[in-house]
Amino acid sequence: TVYSAVCAELASRGFVVAALEHRWDRAPRCPLPSRRPPERPPQPPSSRRRRDHSASATYFCAGEAGEALREEWIPYGQVPPGQKEFYFRNKQLHQRADECARALRLFEDVSRGQAVPNVLPDGFDLSVLQDSVDVSRAAVMGHSFGAVTAVLATVKEPRFGCAVALDAWMFPLEHARYPDVSKPVLFLNNDKFQTPESTARIRRLSSRNSDTKVVTILGSVHQSQSDITFLTGSVLNRILTTRGTLDPYKVLDITCQAALAFLQRHLDLNEDFDRWDQLLEGIGDSVVADAPSGRSKL
Repeated sequence: TVYSAVCAELASRGFVVAALEHRWDRAPRCPLPSRRPPERPPQPPSSRRRRDHSASATYFCAGEAGEALREEWIPYGQVPPGQKEFYFRNKQLHQRADECARALRLFEDVSRGQAVPNVLPDGFDLSVLQDSVDVSRAAVMGHSFGAVTAVLATVKEPRFGCAVALDAWMFPLEHARYPDVSKPVLFLNNDKFQTPESTARIRRLSSRNSDTKVVTILGSVHQSQSDITFLTGSVLNRILTTRGTLDPYKVLDITCQAALAFLQRHLDLNEDFDRWDQLLEGIGDSVVADAPSGRSKL
């Protein structure tokens, strides 16, 4: 819901894009009034424990079988008092990475022609994708918490050929997992978010694989790779710091072009995305190689 600009650009280049909302919900969404209630029983309130509580907001469908279901909302989860944040976030991280692997398995089912129910109200028939999705060329991509999720997902699901990590928040990934990260990763950082501790973790990972690249977009902030940067005016931008000094459309161009060049290189694509290969070396307008050296103000 907040990365439509990046997702639409990748989809326009021929990728099938799955934009995950981390809900961990096998039950259907609550039906609209004009739709029949689902045949499966509603999800019990105990399902709240299945959510990782990392989403800004999510809900499950509550109610008895045969009755109209109602949405029961689950707020964003704060770190419980007395619990260390690392253990709380690390558990969320592993659940998110598992969900990325599940998404790839779902596309395998779709590609094989297996019936996959679509609970969204627009009624799009997923069977039209049968035999048209090349699941052997899969990558995983994310921003912030989603970026470190993408890194871990390559460990949990080896069929992901590479990962693109946009301004990764490295804190939740345990050090014991670092030797397991064998797939190439593109760390595409912003100028005003990374801390020295986070950049040290990124450099540690990049030193293990010569195909892993670290690039920083100058004049950008942490929200520069989300839709939010396009929606705020000058006043809100000053208050929320959702834009850097670099034009947001320029940030989007660099983000997508670098990602496409990296995906072509490691998914063996027969495209012309290699024309942006120089971005992967930190060569070009508003980019530099390596992680930012400044201390985060966040």
